[in-house]
Amino acid sequence: MRSIWVGLALALAWNSAKAEELTVSAAASLVDAFGEIATAYERENPGTDVHLNTAASGVLLQQIRQGAPADVFASADDFTMEEAARLKLIDPAQRHVFARNSLVVVVPPTTSAAPKKLSDLAAPTVKRIAVGNPESVPAGRYTRTALQAARLWQPLSPKFITTQNVRQALDYVARGEVDAGFVYGSDASALKQRVRVAFTVPVAEPINYPIAPVARSPRSAQARAFIAFVRSPAGQAILVRHGFSGAGTP
Repeated sequence: MRSIWVGLALALAWNSAKAEELTVSAAASLVDAFGEIATAYERENPGTDVHLNTAASGVLLQQIRQGAPADVFASADDFTMEEAARLKLIDPAQRHVFARNSLVVVVPPTTSAAPKKLSDLAAPTVKRIAVGNPESVPAGRYTRTALQAARLWQPLSPKFITTQNVRQALDYVARGEVDAGFVYGSDASALKQRVRVAFTVPVAEPINYPIAPVARSPRSAQARAFIAFVRSPAGQAILVRHGFSGAGTP
């Protein structure tokens, strides 16, 4: 009989632990900042385990659409979050912009003559350029829009090395496998010893980062609490420290 009660106690404990797990699907560029935010949130909310799932925003959207477990969705652009709202995958009433970013061109630190503007990327010395896949990577979409406005998307396309997310583009530059890459300012800040910012890319629209609870989450209250922490002074300070522009407190 005692073994039965012990088994029941262990089962209840396991279920309780599972109930306190919060899954946050966040854009790849948020991996460092949200890693620190998750740790801080867990410290303030003992018993809560934040599971961080990072990938390109478009990939995360498809995961959620296909039923992957997620309680919070944080995207690197408004477009992907609007698509999530259209598909009724999030709670639109709880959607907030929590951070902003910039688009930059980075080069390996050993580069002798770094480009100073978009047209410089057409130089013969620039042979390979890392660009996030614009079909699923917001940084890639911002890049395509900026290059199309400068009438450089097609001329430069033979040089493109397409990446699955913005952090992969950053890694290619850091390893010297490409001559330049389009990444976010926060990404460049994360590897400032291994990449150099050549210039900031002009963009037509703000690079917003929205966040919202996933509509089917059984932990909506916990999801809202995590979002509130991200938007709090403590959460905003962490984001700024990781190279983002804060979006203000609630």
